[in-house]
Amino acid sequence: MSPAVLVRPRPVHRAADLLSAYLPGSFYYSSAHGSILADGVHATVETRDGDRARAVSAALAAAARAGVDHPMVVGAIGFRPDGPASLVVPALVRRACAPTGDGPTGAAVAPAWTIAPRPQPSHYADAVRRALERIAGGELAKVVLGRCLDLLADAPVAVPALLARLVRADPTAHAFAVDVSAPGDPAPRTLVGASPELLVSRRGTEVVANPLAGSAPRVADEAENRRRRAALLASAKDRAEHAHVAAEVARVLGRFCRDLVVPAEPTVVGTPTMWHLSTRITGRIADPTDPGASSLAIAEALHPTPAVCGVPVDGARDAIAALEPFDRGYFTGLVGWTDARGDGEWVVTIRCAEVCDAAVRLFAGAGVVAGSDPDAELAETGAKFRTLLRALGAWER
Repeated sequence: MSPAVLVRPRPVHRAADLLSAYLPGSFYYSSAHGSILADGVHATVETRDGDRARAVSAALAAAARAGVDHPMVVGAIGFRPDGPASLVVPALVRRACAPTGDGPTGAAVAPAWTIAPRPQPSHYADAVRRALERIAGGELAKVVLGRCLDLLADAPVAVPALLARLVRADPTAHAFAVDVSAPGDPAPRTLVGASPELLVSRRGTEVVANPLAGSAPRVADEAENRRRRAALLASAKDRAEHAHVAAEVARVLGRFCRDLVVPAEPTVVGTPTMWHLSTRITGRIADPTDPGASSLAIAEALHPTPAVCGVPVDGARDAIAALEPFDRGYFTGLVGWTDARGDGEWVVTIRCAEVCDAAVRLFAGAGVVAGSDPDAELAETGAKFRTLLRALGAWER
């Protein structure tokens, strides 16, 4: 059957039911467009040659020939081109409408935590200073530097409860849970998070990307929040950083799309913990049957945007490898799904953690540009950790 005449299946479940049914090993994804719960593995997508979009297209075609109804590929791809990927054709996919925030929260998470930052906060600030030296020397225009928190609980972490808390805290976020277990892991490993940043979605001919760059922490006082939103919109530094990202996303989308619409001015969007400068870019695919214009093909062309890597990309990647004392793995990669039509949705893997038994590693990053303040970038990463720390019940620590 030609992809042009495939019929997209309609949601038949309740979003809360899918969230209740999630178990580690499943794939869960929800956004304002709907919810997906995928179980079992019909086929694993082999991506050793690096051409992931082509490998996914071949896997979907093989699944259709094998009689899989409405086959799709789900999973996650790491930050580096030679990094990890966990992509499968699931045996069973259930769909529902978008979550409403009234789903289950699950059992209480472990109350006792040991927390170790990596690197130490002072060392992260020093890394920002070294990045600023590279920027001043003309080597870079921007680089995004990340850091981790390694948490150890006094009992195994209940991933379903953690996921449910993330969804309930922000039903409009792109929430996800993906099995990313690797050889040598002492227990199953799950990548879980609630990303605010849409890398790209494709539905028929319509393509949408929503880059975020330029951030400020959100607080409890609404008057102060209004001041922070206004200051973010007026910040020359943050607007310049955002303009880098939006221009690059628009440039790449222009290779795939006609009728590209790029707003002249950013807006401010909020999560429960942060404010971000945002630009929603839309376009239309000229030929939706072209496998080279699938949602994953576009996502891979966009990745990594300057919002998670830097400018220029190769120099920023080298600086990240030199200045970050850990392997990002899936952090600042992409997570989502694509189907045999080429439709799908991929988000930037931020506001995330990897959970393995009682151990949790949280990730956060901040964009360093000329004029950045090391202490302010450290504080920004601390604010971004709050999404997962609150869901884990570890914010007080």
